[in-house]
Order: sequence, then structure tokens, then C-alpha cells
Amino acid sequence: MTVTGTARTGDPERDTLDKAAAENFPVAPFFLPRAWRDDLMAVYGFARLVDDIGDGDLAPGGADARLLGVSPREADDRLLLLDAFEADLHRVFDATPNHPLLRRLQHTVRRHCLAPGPFLALIAANRQDQLVKRYETYDDLLAYCELSANPVGHLVLAVTGTTTPERVRHSDTICTALQIIEHLQDVTEDLGRDRVYLPAADMKRFHVQEADLAAPTAGASVRALIAYEAERARNLLNEGTPLVGSVHGRLRLLLAGFVAGGRAAVHAIAAAEFDVLPGPPKPGKLRLLHEAGATLRGEG
Repeated sequence: MTVTGTARTGDPERDTLDKAAAENFPVAPFFLPRAWRDDLMAVYGFARLVDDIGDGDLAPGGADARLLGVSPREADDRLLLLDAFEADLHRVFDATPNHPLLRRLQHTVRRHCLAPGPFLALIAANRQDQLVKRYETYDDLLAYCELSANPVGHLVLAVTGTTTPERVRHSDTICTALQIIEHLQDVTEDLGRDRVYLPAADMKRFHVQEADLAAPTAGASVRALIAYEAERARNLLNEGTPLVGSVHGRLRLLLAGFVAGGRAAVHAIAAAEFDVLPGPPKPGKLRLLHEAGATLRGEG
């Protein structure tokens, strides 16, 4: 997962949490109860930090590495940092973690008796990012999303006390869709990291070469490929939308915001005529509000 840059404060905890404002979806909006906002921001802080480790996007100066017990000369070793982060995560469950974001998370874990599984899956996804740079098939990409995206939905349901098997199933389709949409927005940035999340089989079908993804603007074949993947993601969002109607009150507004953020991003990609190469197409606030209303009304 990638986000746009934010100003650095020199505080590793604050620098990570401030990135929430740049996401496609609301992380912990004001209308939620304070306890939920605190817990969701704790979960976000964990997910954002592990992604920043995996992407090499930690704040300059090595403060996060020092907090995790990694020496400055080893601070560029992402796999080593992920190992150290996992070790600190285990302290959340049986001791006192070193990183302030994990100390914040510890309160949430204890309050809701959260299990380590979803957190470990997010770390595993970022380890995979260091080793797997291409995905042959769409099913391969979905398997990656099971690690990189779906655990976040599991944690949201757990924090709000609304977990059921059916809700988890719908949440998984929404989270996978949001991850795919993010990949579509960030094709150029990901390629700069030597990663391609467009399935190779689909690229072959649409006669797209990797060199085509490095162009300043997308040609007809790339646009057709992006349109195809965007439609897949939109269908996943629609498939998961019954999750919104299965809950009530402020949680319903939150989940509608997640779906609306994805739908608005797909609309922005389409409005850019599926040319994502110059930079991530981003929706405006009016479009987000429109999609949120449509989602709450049950419109596809």
C-alpha cells in the first residue's frame, strides 16, 4: 500500500499516523465513538508502519530502526527490519513492545482480545513484497491480497464487535478490491520499486509489455488492461457491499465510506480514461459524498 507524502515532524509515531489523511478511504472519522477511533488508528498505525518498512518509506534518520533495535548500518535491510518488527509485535501479546505504535496497539489488543494472526499476515505480505515482484495470474494476486489487505477488514470487524462468517466473507471482497484499486492507481510508483501487480497473464492477453508501463502516458493496450482490472475491482466492491447493510448506526457509515472510497477511485481512474501512468487518479470530495450516499441507499 502506498500513500502520498506528508510533512515529517521528527516523531515516528506521529509521522506514521498523519498518513491516514492521504488514504482512499476514511480511517477513523470524527463521527465514530472515541474508543473506536483510538482503536482503528492503532490498527492503522501498525498496518501503515509495516507497509512503510516493506516499501522502504520510513522517515529519514533511522528512528524507527533504532526503536526496533536495528543498528544504523543495517537500517536499509527490509527483511531484517520486518523480523525485528515481528519480534516487537510478539511483545504486544506477552510483554512491553519498544515501538510507540505497538505500545498504542497493545491497549487495543487487550481491550478486544485480538489474536496475532491478522497482524502476522500483514508482516508476511511485506516479506513477500521483498521476494515476489510479479504475479502470473489473477488468482496469484488474490492470494497476495489475502495477506496484504483482508486482515485489515478482519481487525475492523473485531474492534467493532461485529465479526460473523458472512461479514468476514463480504469484508474480504471489499478489502481485496481496495488493494487492487490502489495497485491500479500506483502502477508507475510500483514499477519504480520493481514491482508489477498487474497479472502477467492479463498483460499478455492485452498485449502489454512492461516497457509500456514505463511510458509517460498509457497507450490503448495499457488503457484497455487498466479498464479490465478496474471493472474486476468494481465488481468485487459490489459483491461485498451487503456488508454495509448488515450493520447499523455509525459503523454502517464507516463501512459505506470504505466502499465509497473504492468506487470513487474507480470513477477517477475511468475519468482519466484509464491512463494511470502520469500519476494516481484521485477522486474529489463531491464524488466521495455521492458514492457514500449511493452505497448507503444500496445502489451498485
